[in-house]
Amino acid sequence: EAEAEAEAEGDARVIVITSGKGGVGKTTTSANLGMSIARLGYRVCLVDADIGLRNLDLLLGLENRVMYTAMEVLEGECRMEQALIRDKRWRSLALLPISKNRQKYNVTKDSMNLLIDILRDMKFQYIFIDCPAGIDVGFINAIAGATESVIVTTPEITAIRDADRVAGLLEANGIYDVKLVVNRVRAEMIKKNDMMSVKDVQEMLGVPLLGAIPEDTEVIVSTNRGEPLVLKKKLTLAGIAYENAARRVVGKQDFLIDLDQPKKGLLQRTKEFFTGSD
Repeated sequence: EAEAEAEAEGDARVIVITSGKGGVGKTTTSANLGMSIARLGYRVCLVDADIGLRNLDLLLGLENRVMYTAMEVLEGECRMEQALIRDKRWRSLALLPISKNRQKYNVTKDSMNLLIDILRDMKFQYIFIDCPAGIDVGFINAIAGATESVIVTTPEITAIRDADRVAGLLEANGIYDVKLVVNRVRAEMIKKNDMMSVKDVQEMLGVPLLGAIPEDTEVIVSTNRGEPLVLKKKLTLAGIAYENAARRVVGKQDFLIDLDQPKKGLLQRTKEFFTGSD
């Protein structure tokens, strides 16, 4: 926490989490990265910019507490502090839903920039924007205030093509600090050559890897309970992978989890990773 406080003086990092293709795990990634970084002692705000189909409140178990949204802030009906929903488990984590209804109007680039500026002034250290799927006006507006991006994809050719398109659009909009999360990786399928490996995906996209998240049935359970995977007492492999990715975002950790040997202890795997032994 002391390190987190030391970094508090710096400017907020605004990171948009996007994919192009729907259903690859953007919102799950947003919830788990945000929660992990909040638990490391940083002040985190999750902005749900997926206006028509907001789900981030469900994943965090905060759906019953949405009273005001960013729309009301922009229209001057409430203060930002009233629209922010603080997580009861970790007070350093807050959620800002952009809209309660389905109207996409009046969330322009300018209004998105204004919201991010208000959050910066509130001394948040990490602001994650959960971006809508697709590359239409909702996507362009959502990325307006961001300086970094995390692209989420799965090892499928359709998702990779969409991720590649998004990477190009991010660059065209001045976002050059881009990292990759490969979600729903299945080691046994990669061994049989039925699925592209994480390395293949990374080489196809040419984007630095932030994390590889294994396929995990616990994701469905945690979504239904409104409790991110990283809060489980007994972490699953996907939970550990999300925690590691979060630590790399804040610059604390440098190794990737080995999906082929989930049964070995974490320390053992880390040691092997560094020494290069099997």
